[in-house]
Amino acid sequence: MNFSCTFIDINDLDLTHKETVRRYFEANRFDYIINCAAYTAVDQAEKQIDTVFAVNEKIPELLAAECLKGTRLIHMSTDYVYDDSKKTPYLEEDALAPLSVYAKSKLAGEKLLWGNPGCMVIRTSWLYSEFGNNFLKTMIRLSHEKDEIGVVFDQAGTPTYAGDLADVLFKILMHSEKIAFEAGIFNYSNEGVCSWYDFALEIMHSTQSKCRIRPIRTHEYPIPAQRPVYSVMDKSKIKRIFDIRIPHWRESLQIAVKNLESL
Repeated sequence: MNFSCTFIDINDLDLTHKETVRRYFEANRFDYIINCAAYTAVDQAEKQIDTVFAVNEKIPELLAAECLKGTRLIHMSTDYVYDDSKKTPYLEEDALAPLSVYAKSKLAGEKLLWGNPGCMVIRTSWLYSEFGNNFLKTMIRLSHEKDEIGVVFDQAGTPTYAGDLADVLFKILMHSEKIAFEAGIFNYSNEGVCSWYDFALEIMHSTQSKCRIRPIRTHEYPIPAQRPVYSVMDKSKIKRIFDIRIPHWRESLQIAVKNLESL
């Protein structure tokens, strides 16, 4: 099955401006919108509350209006919306109590889509790739600048390779065309559990770096925004409905590192 895709960035379209969005979608009709637009600078968000909510709450609201015209919306959200009280993987229906401004804004955006039969929300975690700014690329850069890096070991979650997430999105689109569009909330990350320390250690191993990774506690690296201690997600629902196999995070990291080396 072939899809014709249109990619837009902030320079192409200001998604926070209602009239601009209206005119764009009047001139360009789509069967599906995948919304990856978000304010994701978690610490900076603590000081830019209005801007964060203008992006993370208002954009989903404006895009959801297109669902009334027959377009389906797939909206990307975050594991940070959960309440940080569990020690077993979170299910989609578990309690929500975001800790940071960023997380609260993402939940606010989600709520505007709940119950809309044309909207799907996908919560993901610790996203990284060969492109943009992310933990993988930061660790590789720091490993060339320093002999030792301190990384927190008391926060657990699951890294997610953006390439795997993209593959799943296309499988969702194919499922929607062949069977039915599945509205609602879905968790997606790679398989497995690790700390940021474990993730950094594996990055050093994968890149054959001699940089040492030193485990530290969260309080030793004070930052403005509070992160969840445990945000591992259960992916049973998305695996069952879309019949997908999810790779382990270590397996996907090897692919990302090889791709990065070839760029």
